[in-house]
Amino acid sequence: MASPDDKVIGVLTSGGDAPGMNSALRAVVRTALSKGAQVYAIYEGYQGMVDGGNQIRVMQWDDVGGILQRGGTVIGTARSADFRTREGRLKAARNLLEHGIDRLVVIGGDGSLTGANLFRQEWAGLLAELAAQGQISPQTAAEHSYLSIVGLVGSIDNDFFGTDMTIGADTALQRITDALDQIGSTASSHQRTFVVEVMGRNCGYLALMSSLAGTAHWVFIPESPPETDDWETLMCDVLRAGRAAGRRHSMVVIAEGARDRHGNPITSAQVCKVLEERLGEDARVTILGHVQRGGSPSAFDRWMSTLVGNAAVEELLSAAPESEPQLIGMRYNRVTHMPLMECVQKTRAVAEAISVQDYDRAMELRGGSFKEQFRILRTLIRALPHPPPPDVRRLKLAILTDGAPAPGMNTAVRAAVRMAVDQGHRVMAVHNGFDGLIRGDLEEFTWMDVHSWGSVGGSQLGVSRNVPSGSDLYAIARTLEAQGIEGLLVIGGWMAYESAHKLYSERNTFPAFNIPMICLPASIDNNLPGSELSIGADTALNSIVQVLDKIKQSAVAFRRCFVVEVMGNYCGYLALMSGLASGAERVYLNEEGVTLKDLETSLNDMIASFKQGKRLSLVIRNENANPLYTTSFMNALFEEEAHKLFDVRSSILGHMQQGGNPSPFDRIQATRLATRCVEFLTAEAEQNSTTCAFIGIQSGQIKIHHFDDMLRMLDIPHTRPKEQWWLALRPLVRLLS
Repeated sequence: MASPDDKVIGVLTSGGDAPGMNSALRAVVRTALSKGAQVYAIYEGYQGMVDGGNQIRVMQWDDVGGILQRGGTVIGTARSADFRTREGRLKAARNLLEHGIDRLVVIGGDGSLTGANLFRQEWAGLLAELAAQGQISPQTAAEHSYLSIVGLVGSIDNDFFGTDMTIGADTALQRITDALDQIGSTASSHQRTFVVEVMGRNCGYLALMSSLAGTAHWVFIPESPPETDDWETLMCDVLRAGRAAGRRHSMVVIAEGARDRHGNPITSAQVCKVLEERLGEDARVTILGHVQRGGSPSAFDRWMSTLVGNAAVEELLSAAPESEPQLIGMRYNRVTHMPLMECVQKTRAVAEAISVQDYDRAMELRGGSFKEQFRILRTLIRALPHPPPPDVRRLKLAILTDGAPAPGMNTAVRAAVRMAVDQGHRVMAVHNGFDGLIRGDLEEFTWMDVHSWGSVGGSQLGVSRNVPSGSDLYAIARTLEAQGIEGLLVIGGWMAYESAHKLYSERNTFPAFNIPMICLPASIDNNLPGSELSIGADTALNSIVQVLDKIKQSAVAFRRCFVVEVMGNYCGYLALMSGLASGAERVYLNEEGVTLKDLETSLNDMIASFKQGKRLSLVIRNENANPLYTTSFMNALFEEEAHKLFDVRSSILGHMQQGGNPSPFDRIQATRLATRCVEFLTAEAEQNSTTCAFIGIQSGQIKIHHFDDMLRMLDIPHTRPKEQWWLALRPLVRLLS
C-alpha cells in the first residue's frame, strides 16, 4: 500500500467504449508517472472497482505503449449494477483504499460521471462505515478523507455540455461519412433510395454533421422534428423534385432517437416503407450500429484525448482535496475546466426538453454552431434553389481555387455556389485559378453543376501556382470588367492569398479590382493567417497518421527506427500533431531548428531504449526542418551509430498527404466558411463597398480580417503566421514520448 505522502491516482473507463479512450489512458498514466505519482488502472469500469483484486493494477510507463492506435479501451468497460447500490460503493471504497487511491480519473458518459460524483459525495460516510466495521483503520480514514474526481467525456454522440467534442465523436463521424460515401456510389449506380440510421438517442450531432459532410438529401434529428404533421408528404415531394432535377439517388439519414413533433418515434423501417409506397422506388435500410463505435481513432481523437488526459492529472495533483469535481474538455482547441455536475445537469436538460416536446429550447441548448449548421443543411439539401427574391439585387460573383490543392476545396465551392444561387445571384466558376482569370476561362455554374462535389478531394476547378504580375494584372482587370464581376471568392493557400493581396495592392492602377474580395483558407500546411485551422489540414493529418500506424507495425517486427518526412513547408503543424497522435519519440520542426546536439541526444536515447528491449522508434521530420540535416542524413547517421543494435529506415510520405477525400471536419468547416464568405460578398456588394478580407476560425468562432491586417500577421520569409497556437503543445510531445 502507498505511504500517506504518496499521491495515488486511479483511472477507469466506463459506459460505452469510444475511440480515443486509450489515448486518454496513455496520457493519464505517463503524466502521472512523470509527476512522481503512482497510478492504477481499474479494469472493467466500476465493476472492477467493486470486485477489486486483480482488477486494480499498478501501471508502469511501458504498460500503455503501443495503444494510441487501438480502438475501444484496453482496460475494459462494463455496466455495473453493483456500483449502483450503496453496498457496492462500500466495497469499491475499500478496494481503492487498499491501494491508497483517493484520486480518480473517470472516462465515460453522463451516467458514469454522475456515478463518480455520487461516490465522492458519499465518500466520508463510506469511510466512516468501513472504519466502524474494522475494515480500515481510523488513521487510513483520516489520511484519505477526500476523494478527488476529474471527468473526461467518452461518448461518440458528442452530447455533453462543457466540451466542443467528446472522446470518440470525430472517429464515429468519420465512420458514418465514409459509409455514406460508399452507400452513395452504389445507390447512384442503381438509382436507389437509401435510409441510413445512425446513433444518437437524444442528440442529432452525428446525423446532422454526417448529412452535412456526406451530402444527404433529408435528415431526421431528435432536437428538431419535422415542422409539419404530414412530414411524409413533404419529404417525398422534396426527394421527388431532386430526382426530377437530375439526382440519380436519394439519401435519408435518421438518428435513432428521431421523432415527430408529438414525440412519436420515426423509425428507419417506417421511413423506408413511406418512400417505397409513395415514390415507387427501390428503397433500402442500412443501420450502421456499432461499426460507428469501433476501430482505430482518428488523428483528432488521439491528440485531443491526449491533451485532456494530461490536463486531468495536472488538475488532480494541483487541486485542493475538497474542491469541486471538474470536467476537462476542449473548447476552441484549448483545454477547459468546468464544474462536473453543472455540465451533467445542462447535458440532461436537452433530453428533458426533448421529452416534453420543447424543441426550440433543445436547439437553443445545443448552441449557435449546431443551429447554424442545421440552417445551412436545410438549404443545401434542397432539390432546387428558392425562386429569386424580387426585391434583391442580383449580383455576379466569381469563385476560384488556387495554390496547392487541398481536400475540402470542392466542398467549399459546392457550398458557395449553392448558397449564392439560392439567394438569386449568378456564380462564375474560374477554371485553373488566377491563370483562368488571366485567360478569361470562366463558366457560369448552376445548382446541379456542383451536386456531387462535396465528398471529392483535390480541386475540380483546377489551380495555378503563379502569382500574377505585370501584364497578368491588366488581363485580369479586363476579365473582371468584361464579365461584370461584382465580388470574388478565392479558395486556396499561401499563393492564393499572395495573389489576392496583389490585386488589392494594385487597385489604384486597375479600377476593376475595386470589388469586394475574400480569401478562404485551404492548405494542408495549416500556415495561413487569421485561422487556427485551414481546410485540408485535418485530412492530411489523418492520412499521415494512418500511414504511421502501418509503419509502426512494420518497424516493431524488426527492431527498427523509422525517420518519416512529412509536408508543411516551413510550418511544423503536420509534423508536431502527427507526432502527438502517433506517439513519436522525436519531432523535428523548422520553428525549433535542428542541431547536431539534438541529433546526438535523440541517438543516445534510442540506443538506451533499444538496449532495454524497445522494438520501435519513430522520428518525424518536417520537410524543411533543416537544409543540411536532411531525412537521408538522419537515416545515415542513426544507421551508422546504431552498430546493428537496430535497423534504420526512412520514408518520405510525399503527395499522398494532399490526396484523398476530405475528412468530415474539413467538409463541415469548408461549408461553414464558404457560407459566411458568400454572406460577406453579398452584403459588401449590395452596399457598394469594396472591402477585401480573409476569413478563418479563431477561438472556435468564424472571424473576418481586413487585408490591411494581413502582412503584420505573417512571417513572410517562412511562409507562415507569426502566431501558431499548436506550438504550445511541444512540451507535451516530449513528456509523453
